[in-house]
Amino acid sequence: MFPLVRPLWADDLVDVMKIEEASYPFPWTEGIFRDCIRTGYACFCLQLDGELVGYTVYNWGAGESHLLNLCIHPERRRLGFGGMLLEHSISHARSLGCQVMYLEVRPSNVDAAKLYAKRGFSEVGTRPAYYQSDSGREDAMVMRLDLLPEELD
Repeated sequence: MFPLVRPLWADDLVDVMKIEEASYPFPWTEGIFRDCIRTGYACFCLQLDGELVGYTVYNWGAGESHLLNLCIHPERRRLGFGGMLLEHSISHARSLGCQVMYLEVRPSNVDAAKLYAKRGFSEVGTRPAYYQSDSGREDAMVMRLDLLPEELD
């Protein structure tokens, strides 16, 4: 039972959508994932014994990376898989020459915010009314991680 991080393929999107829809009241659409794969964003998944249990999507350019989505199946959370995908994303972005990684997270997503803070992300701002919510809109907390060389990290 060894986890495997590998590129996300269009054939994985049925499983991705099951996880996305089980995780968020306002999930990304399959079309968004297809576009991310098609346009060359960094799209990876984590498999456990052949089962897709999570995924991450991020882009990069001009020395920066932007983590757009990191999600673990609700039944597989709190087992370290989110941290594994986050570490993979950070290492990969660093290998692409990125010096910083940004992300947005809902303040109400306490577990995700804790994961990012534990890894060293710090809050650098707010995007007002960024996320759709049941009550209208929810702000996003903007977080940043400086991607130091691995030996200094």
